[in-house]
Amino acid sequence: MSQPDQASRRDFLKGAAITGLSLATLYEIGCTAGGRYGFAPVPAIPPEDDVFSEETPPQFPDLRIAYIGTAGIGKYHIKTTVEHGVQCLCYCDVDTARYKNAVEAFPKARAYQDYRKMFDKEHKNIDAVMIGTPDHHHYPATKIAMDLGKHVYTQKPMAHTPWEARELAKVARQTKVVTQMGNQGHALEGWRLIYEWINSGALGQVVEAHSWTDRPIWPQGLARPEGEDAVPAGLDWDLWLGPAPVRPFKKEAYHPFSWRGWWDFGAGALGDMACHTMDGVFWALDPGPPSSIEPIAATPITPDGYPNATVIKWRFPKHRGRPGFDAYWYDGGLKPPFPAELEATRSFAATGNLFIGTKASLLVAGSYGESPRIFPETKMREIGKPPKMLARSCGHVLEWLLASVDERPRDYPKSNFDYAGPMTESVLLGNVALRVGRRLEWDAEKMEFTNFPAANEFVSKEYRAGWKF
Repeated sequence: MSQPDQASRRDFLKGAAITGLSLATLYEIGCTAGGRYGFAPVPAIPPEDDVFSEETPPQFPDLRIAYIGTAGIGKYHIKTTVEHGVQCLCYCDVDTARYKNAVEAFPKARAYQDYRKMFDKEHKNIDAVMIGTPDHHHYPATKIAMDLGKHVYTQKPMAHTPWEARELAKVARQTKVVTQMGNQGHALEGWRLIYEWINSGALGQVVEAHSWTDRPIWPQGLARPEGEDAVPAGLDWDLWLGPAPVRPFKKEAYHPFSWRGWWDFGAGALGDMACHTMDGVFWALDPGPPSSIEPIAATPITPDGYPNATVIKWRFPKHRGRPGFDAYWYDGGLKPPFPAELEATRSFAATGNLFIGTKASLLVAGSYGESPRIFPETKMREIGKPPKMLARSCGHVLEWLLASVDERPRDYPKSNFDYAGPMTESVLLGNVALRVGRRLEWDAEKMEFTNFPAANEFVSKEYRAGWKF
């Protein structure tokens, strides 16, 4: 796209930097270097961090964004970009009853129910795409957009299967488009503090990482409902199914909220939250691919649905000089055992992390790295705040916008697909192990399980005719 006001906009951005933001903006703060699988070393901190006033957000009037999914997280996509003055000439949602947010923000934009048709007709009117659909649509929508040279912001998990995650990362490198996965906590202060404590050696060597969530908050552990209900007016059920196998519409079983609990459409509690809650494990510890994945415990699994509660273990071997360690995931209300060093007056939040080190350990409350604190408290007082190693962010969405208009380099968004792809791949391997119910040994280079070949069918999946990209 042409950028006639490029120089003036750059001058504005430099002049708009400030030293802090209100609590209302905290959700959109945090910015550092990312990397390839293995994650490149972090460069020196730039002399000025890119932090902008929410009263004068930078404007991008020439950037034309198409939104795929306009309700739910799509509402967030629209809200966080409208304030930056972007254009929207077209958008897409399979359910016309959910157009409201886009209609209000962009009354003249053209509406579509099928993003394939939108791309066919409107690709010359699109510079970038924000994708907020059920998980099974992430890969085809993102792949088409990148093949057309469009910058993409895709919600977490960026893919539905491990193969899709690796493929999207590869296509992003080939097409050189700007990418960002929607795990907004990656831009916040907490993960940076955790990174800096761990990589400054404050914890010694991390030997275990534990992450847990209060999900699922939708039905799981169910058998496919029998019967069929009338499809609501405005919903194209065949398009909603997209690449997934055909099944009858059943009211409230899938659309618009409960799809995450089904193998065909979502990635369960793990896929919903691990790209948030385990972000610090992948960022701070630079683990590379796991060597094994093991389901430690799970409530009953049905042929169609994820279980209500799970415990999953990844073994990450020695990588780039860092010793190997084990990572654990808990959902459905399950949590790790209390460490002996944790004071009796402290407790676990509903979601959070534990990093167990040889010198000290970290307890983290929340899904986005909030409130990290070293324990025992005597160690916290002794160690104090870590040395600053990473630049802070202008905001998760703003990182992507700035790079999309060439104000920043392509890798400026720090959850770009070079980072998010390998993380998502490792996370989704947990669902494969869960599905087959046994420990799996993983050959990352060949992208296959070596001890139980039958599990390899779940590394990818079959796509319905018309949805193979």
